Amino acid sequence: MPLLPASLTEPLWVQFSTLLNDDDRPEFVADHPWGCHRRRIPDRVVFDHVLAALVHGSGYERIATPGCSDRTIRRRLADWAERDVGVELLKAALAAYDQMIGLDLDDLSVDGSITTSPCGGELSGRSPVDRGKQGTTRSVVTDGRGIPLALVAAGANRHDSPLFEPTMRQIPDMIGPLPNQPCVHLDRGGEPSFFRTPGLIRSGRRNGECLWRSGGSSRPSTATRRSRW
Repeated sequence: MPLLPASLTEPLWVQFSTLLNDDDRPEFVADHPWGCHRRRIPDRVVFDHVLAALVHGSGYERIATPGCSDRTIRRRLADWAERDVGVELLKAALAAYDQMIGLDLDDLSVDGSITTSPCGGELSGRSPVDRGKQGTTRSVVTDGRGIPLALVAAGANRHDSPLFEPTMRQIPDMIGPLPNQPCVHLDRGGEPSFFRTPGLIRSGRRNGECLWRSGGSSRPSTATRRSRW
């Protein structure tokens, strides 16, 4: 039984393969120093394994198969990441979703989460919630229905507040300009940067009232909330 219905995976793969544009890539490595001619794993096979990892939420070792190892998945993902294929695919998916269903951009939510980062790297730091192990903070902004719009990653030792501005500034690059006076939901970790950011969207809600909106007005206006601080 497939992990996801073909009506979802096939259009996604068609768009993804168009972004890859690897039709002219040879199946064998002609200049391999050992003279090996092992067939290259097709991108579609790797793509299906990546979807399996996302659906199950497990590591690549658990979803690897004899026809696609975990190291193949990691190498191919690193190659795709260098070419920004994932970002372009997210833009296309958001544009299609906005056209068919519609993004709720009048209410935005911004929050951060800390995940483990055992391999380290530039976006890793000492995690304050995992005994100082290496971790990564991801600041994500979603629309009113929880659809992710943009993400900014940093070391786990970074506070959420400095990440608010770069997270918000990524939205126009992903979906275009925001509507006038959207309302942004934050927790207390994002409040300091929120109030210090000049020329950016100044809005928030507390106790069911929208207290700040762009333009400098601090007069409360009644509005329905979906979450509390």
